[in-house]
Amino acid sequence: MSSPHPVCREIEPDLLAVASGEAAPAAAERVEGHVAGCGPCREELRHYRAVEGLVGALRRAPLPGDDAVLARAELESRLADLRRRLVSFGIFSSPLGPILIARSELGVSLVRYLAGRGSVASEVRRLLGEEAIEDRAATDPLYAELVEYIEGRRTRLDWPLDLRGARSDFQRRVLDATAQLPYGAVASYAGIARRIGAPTAARPVAQALRWNPLPIVIPCHRVIGSSGALVGYAGKKVALKQRLLAIEGVRAVPARGDFRVPREAMYALHVGESEYCLPICGSLASSPLSELVLFGSRERAEAAGLAPCTTCRPDLHPLSA
Repeated sequence: MSSPHPVCREIEPDLLAVASGEAAPAAAERVEGHVAGCGPCREELRHYRAVEGLVGALRRAPLPGDDAVLARAELESRLADLRRRLVSFGIFSSPLGPILIARSELGVSLVRYLAGRGSVASEVRRLLGEEAIEDRAATDPLYAELVEYIEGRRTRLDWPLDLRGARSDFQRRVLDATAQLPYGAVASYAGIARRIGAPTAARPVAQALRWNPLPIVIPCHRVIGSSGALVGYAGKKVALKQRLLAIEGVRAVPARGDFRVPREAMYALHVGESEYCLPICGSLASSPLSELVLFGSRERAEAAGLAPCTTCRPDLHPLSA
């Protein structure tokens, strides 16, 4: 999300004034001339005009007298409030199925798998309490990066995030911990609970991730049950969770109507250590999954900054593919 041009920043209060019908003639003329040649500001003006309820509220709130400095400060305050409420979204026919990506001024605020198009704008408002405007120009670059991830050409989505959609401080902590899981690795719900200092809260962690507003970006597909079972994902999309893990090189095998990550075929990191091991190294085989992070390959473990164990030497005795 690049910073606007200085001229665009300077004219933002006038954009709001024009949208709310409070611009002086000279300001309105200046805006008209500027947006004629500036696509982003033209879209910004369209966004402001689209927020009918907010603009109506602005019209009903009088400016503080005739003082130009105070008037400008008031407009800038209203501008900041309005920008915080605006959400742009795009709907894409992705390789994973229809998907919605929404972003605010602060960052990406929603990624959602869709069964169908439906009333998407009202769904975004229901989830985020924001004004939602479809704007592919704002979300196309994000989708392009998402496709690169799905096709295995990208291992990170380094997007600024807007987590105002988090339901609680607990969920925010769960999301923050989950976001730290490296590409090509899995941990358990109980492991995430330990990371946030609530070791008995595996079930609440699972519920918090069930309502993850940013799947893929905050990789809840990398969190599995203590038995290695995938358990669930985005409702009943376990097969999709298996597919995302496969993209990252984590194999999941069918098991009793679910999929299971076979820990005996994964490299293991004991939480707090800096070396990754073979699954039979020392006491790892008897360690609960809550104490481990599993990697699908040596390459992914080393990409996460880990060194091979100097005892079991996974670099000399790699697991069979």
